[in-house]
Amino acid sequence: MLSRIPQILALFLACSCAQSPSTLEEFSQAAQARGLVFGHPAFESTVEEVAHSSEQAMATATAALDVIAAQDLAQVTFESVFAASDDAFYPLSTVMSRFWLMKETRQEPEMREACSEAVQAMSEWAVAVEYREDLYRVCQAYQRRLEAGEVLAPVGEDLKLYEDTMRDYRRAGFALSAETRAQVAALKNELSQLSSDFDGNITQALVVLEFSEDQLAGVGAGFLKSSKTAAGMHAVRATVTPDYMAVMENCSVAETRKALNAARYSTAMEENGPILERLVEVRRQIADHLGYETWADYKIEPKMAGTGQVALEFVESLAAGLQPKFDAEVDALRALKSAETGNPDAVIHWWDFRYYQNQLMKEKYSVDTQSLRHYFALDQVVEGMFDVYQHIFDIRFTQLEPPMMWVEDLQLWAVEDGSSGEPLGLFYLDMFPRPGKYNHFAQFDIIGGKELPDGSYQRPAAALVCNFTPGVDGQPALMTHDEVETIFHEFGHAMHTILTQVKYSRYSGANVARDFVEAPSQMFEAWAWDPNVLADFAVDWRDGSSVISEDTIARMEEAKNATVGIHYRRQMALALTDLRLHMAGPNADPQAISNATQEEILFSPPADSHFA
Repeated sequence: MLSRIPQILALFLACSCAQSPSTLEEFSQAAQARGLVFGHPAFESTVEEVAHSSEQAMATATAALDVIAAQDLAQVTFESVFAASDDAFYPLSTVMSRFWLMKETRQEPEMREACSEAVQAMSEWAVAVEYREDLYRVCQAYQRRLEAGEVLAPVGEDLKLYEDTMRDYRRAGFALSAETRAQVAALKNELSQLSSDFDGNITQALVVLEFSEDQLAGVGAGFLKSSKTAAGMHAVRATVTPDYMAVMENCSVAETRKALNAARYSTAMEENGPILERLVEVRRQIADHLGYETWADYKIEPKMAGTGQVALEFVESLAAGLQPKFDAEVDALRALKSAETGNPDAVIHWWDFRYYQNQLMKEKYSVDTQSLRHYFALDQVVEGMFDVYQHIFDIRFTQLEPPMMWVEDLQLWAVEDGSSGEPLGLFYLDMFPRPGKYNHFAQFDIIGGKELPDGSYQRPAAALVCNFTPGVDGQPALMTHDEVETIFHEFGHAMHTILTQVKYSRYSGANVARDFVEAPSQMFEAWAWDPNVLADFAVDWRDGSSVISEDTIARMEEAKNATVGIHYRRQMALALTDLRLHMAGPNADPQAISNATQEEILFSPPADSHFA
């Protein structure tokens, strides 16, 4: 428990926990008694089951939409059109979310492939539905009844669903000719396939470089043990973020960092380079058909910036404003490199900046990220993080036996209200890397929260998919503080998903206005810097008693701020690459645009690489 929680509250929570359900069946029964639907998804176990589920979901949704489209236009209501459409889409979206998770996490290649194919098929189905004129006609009929005063105007969430649906029809081109809409629909299907292929190539890529121990000088002993091969070399997975960061931040051998950086930034480039070129061109053509000057204008129209140009100017102004601090930080890193190499004209390259940032932390701020890992054993961090979220939201977590496990160390947790005991949702934890798995950190929706047609409420389920470095030789999995911040952030998304109270699945959890998807998680990750919070779980696992000091935390934060200019310039480089790619004319060269932008805003990328 948090040290700030009064003892009486801690005692109350302990007593309450003893009365909580302890199995998934008990949670489901408790939920049912409250008019809730609570349970785990029925994961498919064979390729045939995947195909059957996707076909059935599309058939069922199509039948429900046919009923909506066939109703008397003079009698349409908000409930019979807009609310009914959300009901019709919901079962299919749940199947699609499940398959999206499975294609990124299942260990069987044939299941990942089957789920990818099913997601593509359902995406094409959704595009066809988007352009169904009979469904548009019933929406128009309701709009006419509303404007004529025949029905009461929707309010609140109902009003938002109505307005967003009509806006989406306008943005889909329903004010244009049927021929134009058909062209756009075909392009959207191609775009979906290109995107699926692009993502799949990255997920399936496994780029491994082998180095000798001397070539990995400075890298922690734990990583060296876990990466050692039978031949005595060390296998570093360039495509697995913790492996990459362990070397880029700690290895003192520049040639090793350079080789690893080049490998990561050229991952799948032969396959994905042509896909990206076509993908950008297809997006440009869609925007052109719909009457937008650029794809950036099309995508940004419903967001705060409104147009691509406003977004571009905003990001460029931020990059320019950061220039003085960025220059000063790079100069400080260059001084460290000059001192280490004896070269007064040393240059900070892309493969240098993380290493010298780490050296700066050690030398100027006495912050050794490798030594600090001993304070952040994964299980301790998760327990401490749980305490924070349970305290903030007055909720309880109970670990359950997963009915289906796609990997042996999978965890399943139930969430309930701390005061009322109301079951709120489920979340899975899939914590360690493996071949074929999504290779970064993310929260995946599995079941969205929604008010069902019978008046009951479907409580959500989510999964945290992470890639932390496992422990070796009896040592627990240890995290960097950056990774602690990351898991607090991603778990914020899970809480956003699970604590939802909305009526419609379209707005469930993190399905909020796009500008605000990251807002809760960015606030929640700040708890990973709170000394009182860290004091409850940042304990050296080797003795079980040494707590990270407030002075150390203060120096960590000071060190972070010392290079925050580089951090945010990197964010600006990513944003500008995206904007410039999608504001360019025909035959844009993504590699040239991306590399030039990285060089302008951050550092020169490795030769012949293609980060985008």
